[in-house]
Amino acid sequence: QVQVVESGGGLVQPGGSLRLSCVVSGAAFNTHHMGWYRQTPGKERELVATIFRTGTTKYGDSVKGRFTISRTNAKNTVYLQMTNLKAEDTAVYYCNRYPNAYGSWGQGTQVTVSP
Repeated sequence: QVQVVESGGGLVQPGGSLRLSCVVSGAAFNTHHMGWYRQTPGKERELVATIFRTGTTKYGDSVKGRFTISRTNAKNTVYLQMTNLKAEDTAVYYCNRYPNAYGSWGQGTQVTVSP
């Protein structure tokens, strides 16, 4: 059974930085493309960054130049370094396989950007 555990969220002021981590167990992590997603109440989950198994990365327009996705296959971990955070980045952040998500999602990690 695949398990996904996100961590690293918190409260940060505008312009600040956070680094999110996501550990995956029970899956062939190094063969999967991975994505970071975010969701706010009443809205659909949004894909913000993708890292392919080759290491190639892709970003949504709203985070391009501010967020960096990376992975360490030896640790089954994917990261999201977030800089110059804005109020509109406030959301619960999740990671999962891309494009076909694992059967279950983790609990996510809350990121709140506020003065």
